[in-house]
Amino acid sequence: MNKLIKEGNYTMMTDTPESVTLVPIDRIEVLNSRDRNMKVFEEIVENIRSIGLKKPITVTEREGADGAPAYLLVCGEGRLNAFRLLGESHIPALVVNVTDEDAFIMSLAENIARRGHRPLEILADIELLLARDYSIDDIINRTGLSEKYVRDIVFLLEKGEERLIEAVQNGTIPLTTALEIARAKHDDENLGDMLEEAYKTGQLKGHQITDAKRLIEKRREKGPKTGGDRPKLPNSAHSLVKTYQREVARQHKLMLKADHAHQQLLLVIQGLKRLFADEHFVTLLRAEGLDSLPKYLADRIETA
Repeated sequence: MNKLIKEGNYTMMTDTPESVTLVPIDRIEVLNSRDRNMKVFEEIVENIRSIGLKKPITVTEREGADGAPAYLLVCGEGRLNAFRLLGESHIPALVVNVTDEDAFIMSLAENIARRGHRPLEILADIELLLARDYSIDDIINRTGLSEKYVRDIVFLLEKGEERLIEAVQNGTIPLTTALEIARAKHDDENLGDMLEEAYKTGQLKGHQITDAKRLIEKRREKGPKTGGDRPKLPNSAHSLVKTYQREVARQHKLMLKADHAHQQLLLVIQGLKRLFADEHFVTLLRAEGLDSLPKYLADRIETA
């Protein structure tokens, strides 16, 4: 039998009521925090605001420092941040019994599956797993990614191709092009032909060819490393919520300014309407050859 779970203004229907519970949001720790595309996050917030939570988050329970139950987030950071932004204190959660390490891997696997193999963030995930001493075979088995895909990314990381990795992260070139550049000889004159072919097949678009050529030249002159820390993906647990709140505040401020400007315009139109109702004023304008108005302004005065 289905069970309706309600928290604040948001409801959720689940067919596994025995496994879902309401968990205090302030007792949840995010294991693998990752910023989400702002547009996607806005859609999550609006969906939850309008129709409620359709799928619970997944957590695993631990004992907190104060002895009370605490939770590690396994899946659902976007939903958790949306509930936090909407001012909720609790969120429906599926509580599973797994180790910290398994929870971390489950979190990565869920992120990879949700993103549909987007190279930018998967690269960061694989780098994170390598830093935790996972072998390539372990990464393949635990994430479900193809062996070739994982080995391609590890190839870039192990070769120290910081410039190429940064270019992939910035969207300058796709991962496939980065791999071809990395595998080519340092003085390979055929790279230009490779870029042209990538353009013809749709791997590179427009200005990306010019950007890629500049990247290749810089790599030839200064080597594969950037000489500094390459940009990392943001990983603050609350950064996306804060960014969203700033954007909401900014748009609210713009709306206030627009409303103020509208009110000022109405005052101007009302003033003009009164002036054009004054026969002496209109006669004076005619005498100066100023008795006509732009059609848009004339229409606004007539309808005011």
